[in-house]
Amino acid sequence: MDLKILKTFQTIVHSGSFNRAAEELNYAQSTVTMQIQKLEADLGVQLIERGKQITLTEAGRLFHEQSLHIVKDMERLQSSLADMKIGEAGSIRVGVTDPTASYRFPLLLQQFMTLFPKIEVSVDIAGTPALSERLLRGELDFALCSAPELSKELYFEPLFTEEFVLLMPEQHPLANQQVVTSEELRGHRLLITAVNCPYRKKLESVLQESGGPPLNTMEIGSMTALKYYVESGLGLALVPEIMLNPTPVGTVVKKLAGQAINMSCGILCRVADYPLKQANLRLQQFLRQELMKQIRV
Repeated sequence: MDLKILKTFQTIVHSGSFNRAAEELNYAQSTVTMQIQKLEADLGVQLIERGKQITLTEAGRLFHEQSLHIVKDMERLQSSLADMKIGEAGSIRVGVTDPTASYRFPLLLQQFMTLFPKIEVSVDIAGTPALSERLLRGELDFALCSAPELSKELYFEPLFTEEFVLLMPEQHPLANQQVVTSEELRGHRLLITAVNCPYRKKLESVLQESGGPPLNTMEIGSMTALKYYVESGLGLALVPEIMLNPTPVGTVVKKLAGQAINMSCGILCRVADYPLKQANLRLQQFLRQELMKQIRV
């Protein structure tokens, strides 16, 4: 059913005249007449009694009442589609890894949704390997994470570097040193993340280069939980510096000598998803601007 004809019908009812409706809509009167004739022919019923004053038939009254809702719904739909086309509306499924998910993304998302209140965003928090799999299955639109394993199907754009520091209890034997070497870690319990965590893999590769006896480690499944286990005196850990504001009570921060345990983080997408939906493009552009403004790559 043509939305223009529905609006013409409503304008006739509101104005009480074919002539006044034509003037209000800037149509020729013949156009208004033809539209109503077509509408009545399509519906198979007469809607308007013609005369000096127009009168709605019983069918016309029913149709007018129902058409008000139809026109409002159609106008809302057209507006939503127009907003979606220019990136002002839509839905985004984004995956984020910690610590970004807990320490950077909440404020960024709040700022973005203030700018674009019609865009709906759902957030999936997991590690880079899990987010990569969900991207490949089409369950996410993109991810904000560390660099993934090489894949022809995924595209990674680095945006910032997550810097790591050594956190230990203030009574720890190494607490009086300004800088700690990787060799010195081997005599103490090191708290590490899950085996498939990119941060752990990077840590292990650096520590293996120094050689020496096996590490004394305790696996903690959550990156953001590491600092609380250090605070409890269970060991020391390499943690993202952004997580230590403030530093947990009873702990101190040290630098690890030698090769930095830092991780490149950025936007991960499926190559097949280009060109991006406008809403996705809006959020990605916002993240690029804000993250690169806040953090030196």
